Amino acid sequence: MSDGSGVEPQLVCHPLTAPRFAELERLFGSHGAQGGCWCMWWRQTARQFEANKGEGNRLAFKALVDAGEEPGLLAYLDGEPIGWCAVAPRAAYPRLGRSRLLKPIDDRAVWSVTCFYVARRHRRCGVTVALLRAAVDFVRSRGGWVLEGYPIVPAKDRTPDAFAYTGLLSAFEAAEFREVARPSPTRAIVRYEINARSAR
Repeated sequence: MSDGSGVEPQLVCHPLTAPRFAELERLFGSHGAQGGCWCMWWRQTARQFEANKGEGNRLAFKALVDAGEEPGLLAYLDGEPIGWCAVAPRAAYPRLGRSRLLKPIDDRAVWSVTCFYVARRHRRCGVTVALLRAAVDFVRSRGGWVLEGYPIVPAKDRTPDAFAYTGLLSAFEAAEFREVARPSPTRAIVRYEINARSAR
């Protein structure tokens, strides 16, 4: 997980489509990135997630992609998938709506970037920032106006990578997101106002 420091690599980012799913599987490995998640945590109830953990979640996520959804972006370096971020309209993540901390702050139609996974040897070298910038362009190209994120605000000691899957505030700030709420001392809600920025 990048904290926004270091030299940003020259990455190529592509939406996840069915032909690229095997590359996501290679990146995530047998554990599905983290504990059998397969990026389904925000899309399911707690009961559904536990019941599907592992292979069930992989199949559920693959079914979304096979049906034509593009639920996020893969980052490539020299043709190798090294990073991932999930991005979709907030409505695709019902667990956000049930969250005490991350419930909607207004009624705007926002897109959400909910999680990241970066290959261990590429962490803390700017991959997350590059993915966030690509996510802004992805949402803009699909007519979205606001991209929202839910980063961790680290305590004095560094947050372990496994607990920073929603990203770190410093990475979002480096990608020009603006903090709009602080629901807890360790969690921020940030936004990028796409309609207020000129296209790159």
